[in-house]
Amino acid sequence: MAASRGLWRTCSLVSSRTPLLFSTAVRPHSSLSGDLVPRTSLSRPPWPQHTSLEPQEQEAERRRHAALVNTVNQRIQQQDIGRLFAVVHFAGRQWKVTGEDLILIENHIEAECGERIRMEKVLLVGAEDFTLIGRPVLGKELVRVEATVVEKTESWPKVHMQFWKRHRFQRKRIIVQPQTVLRINSIEVAPRLT
Repeated sequence: MAASRGLWRTCSLVSSRTPLLFSTAVRPHSSLSGDLVPRTSLSRPPWPQHTSLEPQEQEAERRRHAALVNTVNQRIQQQDIGRLFAVVHFAGRQWKVTGEDLILIENHIEAECGERIRMEKVLLVGAEDFTLIGRPVLGKELVRVEATVVEKTESWPKVHMQFWKRHRFQRKRIIVQPQTVLRINSIEVAPRLT
């Protein structure tokens, strides 16, 4: 008992004479002392906040944008765009396609063989000299990607085997998925950008 009291007194004397080693002992433990929302990448993005541009800078930006749209419109009207490519979102995946491409989709599509379908979720369309990027998708009036259902079939049987050694446990599953082959017929851009 006496030894424990003596130990207590020495610890209290040492702690009262020495400066605090941790800044957390001084910091208040209330969550309301600072910001109500903690600073994270979700609450405050890492990029700087956009400041409003001066009127002269805004006008220069508008002129530069108008010149760029005018140049792309001239290329489209002259049919001087070359081979177009597109990134489409279809059956839960993204595909980079050009004209006459074949894509194999591991999914069932309601369309029958020989039918033409239109891919409506077009994320990006590009040519040799320009690229149109959607936020997140391009408008239906701006770009048109059409495809034909070539073949509807099933995949080769895939064996999914589970085995636990020394437990007499085996489970074997054979997986066959429906597949659809599509041919991209055409990628067309509207005759004029707005």
